[in-house]
Amino acid sequence: MPCITRFAPSPTGYLHLGHAYSALCTVEATEAGGRFLLRIEDIDSARFRPEFEAAIYEDLAWLGLTWETPVRRQSEHLDDYQQALESLRARSLIYPCFCSRREIRAEIAQAGAAPHGPGGPIYPGTCRGLPEEIRAERIAAGDAYALRLDVARASAETGALVWHDQERGDIAGDAASYGDVVLARKETPASYHLAVTVDDHLQGITLVTRGEDLFEASHIHRLLQALLGFETPEYAHHPLLLDQTGRRFAKRDHALTLRELRAGGHTPEFLRNLLATPANLSAFLDSL
Repeated sequence: MPCITRFAPSPTGYLHLGHAYSALCTVEATEAGGRFLLRIEDIDSARFRPEFEAAIYEDLAWLGLTWETPVRRQSEHLDDYQQALESLRARSLIYPCFCSRREIRAEIAQAGAAPHGPGGPIYPGTCRGLPEEIRAERIAAGDAYALRLDVARASAETGALVWHDQERGDIAGDAASYGDVVLARKETPASYHLAVTVDDHLQGITLVTRGEDLFEASHIHRLLQALLGFETPEYAHHPLLLDQTGRRFAKRDHALTLRELRAGGHTPEFLRNLLATPANLSAFLDSL
């Protein structure tokens, strides 16, 4: 059966070579007649810029990609994420965490050999056991808090889980390696983990194509799918595109953007050939 897959950039900067590579890998998965969807992950309102979103459409069209409309913009679907949170809250699977990032770092430092997960040291569960009356008092007082998933309780409810990656085969679920992840904050009504899980379900995604840096996150997404009664898509985690120093392309490193390539007179065909041959890409970057 033809797949339904998506490319989901955040409008927090201009698309760079790594984005182009990921988008082309996603489109390649639909060559047998599948559907290619575009999603704008714009929940982070503090970093979102309208000009970056406009540039996403422009850059992808220049690259020769077409997508179905309407485009799903996360900021227009906050009720969907709230509904998922309420489902988890009703079963006591999430709890408010009042710890600041600084307090968490300090507690982890005091613990010495704190367990580590894919994202670094695991949250030690400081607020997990707070009595309900204390939680209610602090929320009523206006204390800032995040909503965390009680991974141990959630995993006990779902039992053992499996998900499938096209390259690595069946993968046993291991959400515990992430610890009690944040699912929402006051300034961010849904974390990446929650939003992408809900979006993929509502858009009927059957194949999630993305970079291998998100491979471990699939453990959390699989757990959320089971908790929320969603189907589990197939996964395809492609290798990351690396620059000549061996680092992945990233906005924070001011990676070469598609706009810069276009301004330099390069064509989409040139870019596609460049991305298909690592040696040529390295030589081109060295020439800049």
